[in-house]
Amino acid sequence: MDIVSPLPGRPDDAAVASSVVELLEVLWGGGRDLVAAPVSVSQLRVLYVLEAHDGINLRTLTETLDSRPSSASRLCDRLEAIGLVQRTASAASRRELELRLTPAGRTFLAGLRAGREQSLERILQHMPEADRHALLSGLRSFRAAALGTAAEGPPGAGTRTEPAGAGPAAAAGGVRGIRSARSA
Repeated sequence: MDIVSPLPGRPDDAAVASSVVELLEVLWGGGRDLVAAPVSVSQLRVLYVLEAHDGINLRTLTETLDSRPSSASRLCDRLEAIGLVQRTASAASRRELELRLTPAGRTFLAGLRAGREQSLERILQHMPEADRHALLSGLRSFRAAALGTAAEGPPGAGTRTEPAGAGPAAAAGGVRGIRSARSA
């Protein structure tokens, strides 16, 4: 089966990967409607960061998202208003607030992931076993390369990869514009 390139005349690997990403966006976009409190992509990034780095402050979140403080604060305002995030006084400094996922925030992410996994399982069951194994091997390699590329910064700065089974929360620590909050 040929995958239709999103860019006519460009059958290269990146164009094929882009078309797969578009299919996943369509699959997952529908799944977000099934969860009680849909969130934007930017808000979802905040939830992933807070899941991986519980109790960080707004400054660290802003740096991790590579955003402006006012933008990060507004994202948190919206997430707090729908009950997915809470701000609490920091034990370390009275001038800072800690950001945490609420139980509803954790439930939201679990439901979102479960819906995504069900969508993927329906598709994967139609693939031959050898192709599924090859796909998973390729995805692990892709993930390691993406995390390494995001973490290494300028060329030659070194790489960082996560273990194959590290999961989505770990992925939030090094993918496109999301640096590790622990190092900030």
